[in-house]
Amino acid sequence: MNDTLGSADVVVVGAGIVGLAHAYEALERGLSVAIVERDERATGASVRNFGHACATAQDGVALGYGLEARARWIKLAEQAGFWLRRSGTVMVARAEDELAVLTEFQQLRGDDEVRLLGAAQVAERVPVGPGVVGGAWLPDDVRVDPRECVPAIARHLAERGVRFHWATTAHAIEPGLVRTSRGELRAGAIVLAAGHDLDRHYPELAAESGVRRCVLRMLRVDNPHPRPIEPAVQTGFSLLRYDGFAACPSLPEVRERLTREYPELIGIGLNLMFTQRPDGTLTIGDTHTYDVSPAPFDPEELDAAVLRETAQLLGVQRLTVRERWRGVYASGVRPYLVAAPAEGVRAVSVTSGIGMTTALGLAPAVLDGLLGGTVQQPAELAALCG
Repeated sequence: MNDTLGSADVVVVGAGIVGLAHAYEALERGLSVAIVERDERATGASVRNFGHACATAQDGVALGYGLEARARWIKLAEQAGFWLRRSGTVMVARAEDELAVLTEFQQLRGDDEVRLLGAAQVAERVPVGPGVVGGAWLPDDVRVDPRECVPAIARHLAERGVRFHWATTAHAIEPGLVRTSRGELRAGAIVLAAGHDLDRHYPELAAESGVRRCVLRMLRVDNPHPRPIEPAVQTGFSLLRYDGFAACPSLPEVRERLTREYPELIGIGLNLMFTQRPDGTLTIGDTHTYDVSPAPFDPEELDAAVLRETAQLLGVQRLTVRERWRGVYASGVRPYLVAAPAEGVRAVSVTSGIGMTTALGLAPAVLDGLLGGTVQQPAELAALCG
């Protein structure tokens, strides 16, 4: 084993999208960067998601991060050469109270961000089954293929000089030093972007912040329709999961009705949505369960519920499954955890399931504080940094 792996201005622990976002931002600032990743390639939440950057549905600081991230996604897609679609999101309303929420959301955000659709206009954009009463199109949202774009970003950063230490475990993080399974790596500043594994490094910090693992069930299925489905597609269940809809007066009515009519689906945290991959198949999901140490056993009824509800949404009898998987991400009491556990160190985790949507916008604010930049951090992030 080498005694040392050298040094870098910024060392990032974790090569998921949060880690890559910080590496990209540091590189853009002219700094030398090294990344330590315990696996041979990114295999976690960053490659197991919908590839949906749903900025419009966010609120507050997350909305700002999401819009900033959108511009960076587009720029990175051009630089790194990965697939990206500016196809927006279609919110499908299958009840009048859901349409009321979308109408209120449009009134809050305006025509540039939210465009209401009639039932026929929804059907023109996406193939859906009966019962649709209308919907909305959120044109600013973008889609990527997470299986392709995350490794493409890593390759792009490596070509620009970022040193990757793959299959290398970070054993200890100290001011100016990361001790790894392959030697010591000296750093001017350190970003720990280990997601839900924050508790492996700073268990007390994770416990104080209420960090748990959120386990998702997702599937890849054949598109049952001959036509492509360009936008991401979300439903009334999605209205309950994004903070942007919280200000809509009709949202409690939607929550009460869905809880009354579909208690089992609310109980498994269903966010009924799907996106189409470049190969034409659909990524569908997803369910949510929470625990510090999740059980390794996945009840079949979780997949059965996702398949049944997605088939109904698409107006077909059944779907052909090509792959099944569980995703795991960090969940906490706040959307973001940004802490300074040691001098020159930031522990960063997106604890709300919107890492793909906002990480590229979050990273500049984190590095402003870590590196002593002149840009003022948002109050919410400054508070999280203590």
